Amino acid sequence: MTINVADIHARGTLPFPTSLPQFQRLFPDDAACAAYLEKSRWEHGFSCPWCGVAGEPYRFSARPGVLRCRACKRDVGLTVGTVMERSHTPLSTWFWGAYLVSSLTPGMSAVQFQRQLGLPGYETAFGILHKLRAGMVRPDRDRIGGKPKDHVEIDETWVGGATRGEGRGATHNKTLVVAAIEVRQRAPRGEGAAVPRRGGRYAGRLRMDVMPNRTAKALCGFVESAVEPGTMVVTDDWASYGELAKRGYDHLPVTERGDPATIEEYLPIVHLVFSNLKSWLRGVHHGVSPKHLQAYLNEFTFRFNRRFYPFNAFRSLLGIGGDTTAPTYAGLYSGEWEHPTTASCHG
Repeated sequence: MTINVADIHARGTLPFPTSLPQFQRLFPDDAACAAYLEKSRWEHGFSCPWCGVAGEPYRFSARPGVLRCRACKRDVGLTVGTVMERSHTPLSTWFWGAYLVSSLTPGMSAVQFQRQLGLPGYETAFGILHKLRAGMVRPDRDRIGGKPKDHVEIDETWVGGATRGEGRGATHNKTLVVAAIEVRQRAPRGEGAAVPRRGGRYAGRLRMDVMPNRTAKALCGFVESAVEPGTMVVTDDWASYGELAKRGYDHLPVTERGDPATIEEYLPIVHLVFSNLKSWLRGVHHGVSPKHLQAYLNEFTFRFNRRFYPFNAFRSLLGIGGDTTAPTYAGLYSGEWEHPTTASCHG
């Protein structure tokens, strides 16, 4: 049975699609999507942002994304302040796109996205995907770490295709990426249980940014934006990390020298994250341009941090998308749009 608009308004909490058939029943048309947006914005009923009067607004069947206050007669757009603002794409298409992007574990490329939604052109698919990626980053997201029993691994890697004729190990045309990952400890199992991998350590929350260089200003600045002061941080012995102790961190530098045993002992989780990132970029997107790499890092981080609750990501994406500035098509192609970073979320 199809869930109608009245059903959505009657619920105390926002509905939660846990399967594709349920999503189809929950959001059959633009009116149902508009009702969801309204409920997410005004949990206890419409209140006009212009005059402050609360009450049932006028609704228009031909314009489900617009409400009109009965008191001041002014229109209120449900997509204002979201990644969907000023878009001519139907709300149902946006919701389908958000569901596909957030619920499919590997995500999808712009070409696949265009085919699945029947969009008229690649440019439309490309623009919608990048708008959704902008909504994946909370402007006020908190720093990771800060728990006495946990620590944070930090390292860098080069992302990009192989270069020819420039020497082995050359980093020309590659982009430097830094990551900080919480390392948590599983509770010990009962006697006779199998010994867990890596001593029971597993990944918590992740932060990733594109870096301009490996200087202390860049790397320590990232750590200050991403990690709570006082946290134990494990890095390699690169000199630029030497200032972390002075900046309030319990710093453990490790001399790797390319030794796999040392890496597996002290920095296993962050290296696993880098391996998964590169496989994802090659397998799903077949490589990305340096100009937009930060957006893909944001998407990878969004998926990673919600990997235990994949269906929650749909609701989380729409919630995060509120009060978010999204890129325009022109801004994406000109390079004027700056993708959100960890540093930009903390001033």
